[in-house]
Amino acid sequence: MTGAVVQEEGGLRAVDLVRVLPGPVPTVLVDGVSLTIRPGSLAAITGPSGSGKSSLLYLLGLLDRPTSGDVLVDGAPTAGLDSATRDRLRLERFGFVFQFHFLLPEFSVLDNVLVPMRELGALSGTAMRSRALEILDSLDMAEQADKLPAQLSGGQRQRTAVARALANDPPFILADEPTGALDTRNAAAVFEILHGLARAGRTVAVVTHDAGLAATAPQRFHLVDGRLVAIPTAA
Repeated sequence: MTGAVVQEEGGLRAVDLVRVLPGPVPTVLVDGVSLTIRPGSLAAITGPSGSGKSSLLYLLGLLDRPTSGDVLVDGAPTAGLDSATRDRLRLERFGFVFQFHFLLPEFSVLDNVLVPMRELGALSGTAMRSRALEILDSLDMAEQADKLPAQLSGGQRQRTAVARALANDPPFILADEPTGALDTRNAAAVFEILHGLARAGRTVAVVTHDAGLAATAPQRFHLVDGRLVAIPTAA
């Protein structure tokens, strides 16, 4: 997938993460989670609905701030960073894939992939286009570059979402139920793409309800009521 990625030591680490929604009765979403996702590994985050899986992923990806605890990105703490620095770090270092692709419907496949590159502004226009086409080609999507999302199949839309996540060559890819809206064949194909990204050196974390796909992950973390627990075994 567009070449191997060399990361510093550390990967992605949660240290005593807590996320509480304030209110008359505070809601604990994540309760004292500590974990390490190794560099170049794929980690599946599993658990029942409402267990805090997505909340944990958003904390790991700096999309949300913890009530307490910290997220270390390649060993560097992030809890004390100001909003602008966090936003820049997230744009440079993280790519995101969601269950519903959130592609811009009025933009072509190519232009959707270009959006994060334009936001970062690290490449010339020609270089951005060349990189976007290279990524799409690696995902067998180059022939769809000029199509709108509405003209794509569900699997093709999710491949476009993966391409967009790779736009700024981030070492960390976080995916929230990326196969939840796909049939079995396309779900397996998207999960294999994520495995390929990890084999190429990226650190990948995936929230999934699919036990079969989760079982293929080298690392697996199971949440219940916001806490890490032992992975249940079949009776």
